[in-house]
Amino acid sequence: MNTYEFFTPPRTIEETGLSSSYLIGLVCKIMHESGTITPEGISTQIKLPKLVCRQLIKEMTSLMLVEAQGLESSDIKSDIRYTLTDLGRKWALEAMLVSQYVGPAPVTLDMFERQTRRQSIKHEEIHRSELERSTQHLVLPKGMMAQLGPAANSGRSVLLYGEPGNGKTSLAEAMGNSFQDVVYFPYALLVGNQIIRFFDETLHEVTEMPESDLKLDPRWVACKRPVVIAGGELTLQMLDLSFDQTARFYEAPMHLKALGGVFVLDDFGRQTAKPQDFLNRWIVPLEKGFDILSLHTGKKFTVPFDQLVVFSSNMMPDELGDGASLRRIYFKIFVPSPTRDDYIQIFEAACKRVGLEWRRSVVEDFFEQQYVVKDTVTSGAHPEFLLQHIVSACRYLDRPAELTPELLELASRNVSAAKRSA
Repeated sequence: MNTYEFFTPPRTIEETGLSSSYLIGLVCKIMHESGTITPEGISTQIKLPKLVCRQLIKEMTSLMLVEAQGLESSDIKSDIRYTLTDLGRKWALEAMLVSQYVGPAPVTLDMFERQTRRQSIKHEEIHRSELERSTQHLVLPKGMMAQLGPAANSGRSVLLYGEPGNGKTSLAEAMGNSFQDVVYFPYALLVGNQIIRFFDETLHEVTEMPESDLKLDPRWVACKRPVVIAGGELTLQMLDLSFDQTARFYEAPMHLKALGGVFVLDDFGRQTAKPQDFLNRWIVPLEKGFDILSLHTGKKFTVPFDQLVVFSSNMMPDELGDGASLRRIYFKIFVPSPTRDDYIQIFEAACKRVGLEWRRSVVEDFFEQQYVVKDTVTSGAHPEFLLQHIVSACRYLDRPAELTPELLELASRNVSAAKRSA
């Protein structure tokens, strides 16, 4: 596991990269919400060392924004508690008018860019053993691993295409899970005096920090490389910064939160906007390695575009965009429908997950009748789907769930199977 050169905890206000006036405003908002609080309590919320918080309290005392309220406990070594004065509460309310963000202190855009490049996904090498471990729960067609490995190591862009239900999304997730490095994300960043909230506990998986990195700037969170999946709900507007008019701060877009990891655009071609529109939006990021974002003030700024972008689609490549756009997608991997042997292997694994006794002959006969005779397309999603229907039917019939020709035939009536094209 690799670690990267990193920012050490700031020892002074100047070393935070933020102005004292900004930090004082943030502390005022924290104290306005928390009431009487110690420097250690402020440190816990603002994610800055206690030493820096004491410097801020000293400045705020000189400005008559806070006043001491005595020791926290009877222990003479305990912290002094502080509360806002009337002037301090006025500062807090004025700071709230600018932005209602209350939380960890942000990092600067320069810090964010430097750290993103240090922990670039291109710095981590994926070997065959790692990819095999992350895909061991999947039944892969012959030759697929030889294509996935170079794609994962590229850190660029991949198109997985083929019939629905054959594991394209699962493949994309497995590629993401093959990465093992610890990366660091800020709680928030400051751009042009505007707060952009970045860390997202719903998308970023916090991990244990390597022992060598324990004494680091607490404004950063140790995470696994993220795997962020967006589906048919994705719109072009969601690729821009989201500004909350009431709270007066921004939320980073999904693809920005995937920095250093994998961004999966699932069901590509099913969004309300045309596939070509998405490719046009990403021509510069995919080609140049940076994206351009805009604040509501009109200020534009660049951020690294450092991630493995996986487009997963049921459509053929030439249906998704023109040649110039498709050229920016470096790997195009066809994910075929399962062969007879693969289908049976998938079915056996599904039986183990559901808890049904495996009966190979029943499934072989079913495959012959359902897919060969009827000339329908196989799907890796069918086995699990069929078994769930069998379990539901047996509950209704008040009988033990089992794999029988009759129950399979009953379940198959609910399967939407496509005819093979001539």
